[in-house]
Amino acid sequence: MKCGLLGRKLSHSYSPEIHRMFGGYGYAHFEREPEDVGAFLSDGAWDGINVTIPYKKTVLPFVTELSETAKAAGSVNTLKRLPDGGIYGDNTDVFGFTYLLRHSGVPAREGKALVLGSGGASVAVVHALKSEGFLPVVISRNGENNYTNLDRHADAVLIVNATPVGMYPENGKAPLSLKGFPKLEGVIDIIYNPAKTALLLEAEALGLPYANGLLMLVAQAAKSSEIFTGTSVEDRIQNVTKRLAAQKQNIVLIGMPGSGKTTVGRLLSKATGRELFDSDEVIVETAGVPIPEIFEKEGETGFRKRESEALAALGKLSGTILSTGGGCVTVPENLPYLRENSTVFWIRRELGSLAREGRPLSRNADLSSMYERRAPLYQAAADHVIDNNASPERAAEAILNILNA
Repeated sequence: MKCGLLGRKLSHSYSPEIHRMFGGYGYAHFEREPEDVGAFLSDGAWDGINVTIPYKKTVLPFVTELSETAKAAGSVNTLKRLPDGGIYGDNTDVFGFTYLLRHSGVPAREGKALVLGSGGASVAVVHALKSEGFLPVVISRNGENNYTNLDRHADAVLIVNATPVGMYPENGKAPLSLKGFPKLEGVIDIIYNPAKTALLLEAEALGLPYANGLLMLVAQAAKSSEIFTGTSVEDRIQNVTKRLAAQKQNIVLIGMPGSGKTTVGRLLSKATGRELFDSDEVIVETAGVPIPEIFEKEGETGFRKRESEALAALGKLSGTILSTGGGCVTVPENLPYLRENSTVFWIRRELGSLAREGRPLSRNADLSSMYERRAPLYQAAADHVIDNNASPERAAEAILNILNA
């Protein structure tokens, strides 16, 4: 079988990896411009395809047989070539979002749900929410309910982002702020790259339950695989999601200067095969001069600006290891870069064991005062604290144990 994903820009997609995990057929990217979609669907060079932005409604006129779910949802994301040459269309996004909603940890089970966006993904989300007992309200830029009159929906218990706002590579953007929704019980963003969009990072900061779209992506792929092959793989959804999340998340190391972050990072890189990036090395490469010289010419303010630029780019990567500079946590805007796609580990070492050579701020500083200021910031940024007083090998092993748990 020749299967794949139809869309316009697909470099961010995880679909080929997911379908390889389900196995049994080839799966490729089919990037097509709008004017070429019709010819692609008609040429017979595929057996089964998933459809993504912006073609979930575009393909409808080419479908000769439509599932009841796709009819109700008004959009299609899965196509299969029929024996007579016709095209069967289904919407597995409805199954995928329903699966995500039931397993998201979001406690809301009824009430008003705001659905951001009115595209092909939105209609599937709305259909699923209605089936689950919610009252969905679509928020769009120009509709009756839009971003200028959100105050009329302060009673919403759930917000679902079904727009591409905040999706890689446009990380850091959000369609709205969660302030002004006092009854909110949870937030779902169907974006899966980055793992934590700006919207989800705000939910996390507010202590709200939240979920990204990775589980939905895997669940809809499982249902698509069943349509392609006739074999159910629903019992593998959770396992595939866990494996994929582990593969795609970065490992970020933070901590005081000289705490051994880079050494631990090298050991992790050797053990996992992941590429190691050192933010200080990236800064030096970009600036073309050593860090002490950057401090001499531009001061700490100039260095921090360069550091934020480096972290913004590095934070968008997937499946890497990132060793950071000791002071990166002192700049609030860096926190989303560290957390949006990563598991963050605070590498902690006794102050008397910290290396100082080549570190402009800590070389002659009062490390006790520096630690007192930074420790709460490390704690706030980290998912886990790792002791590095015995050996870097022990620290790396502790991190691997957490990741493999």
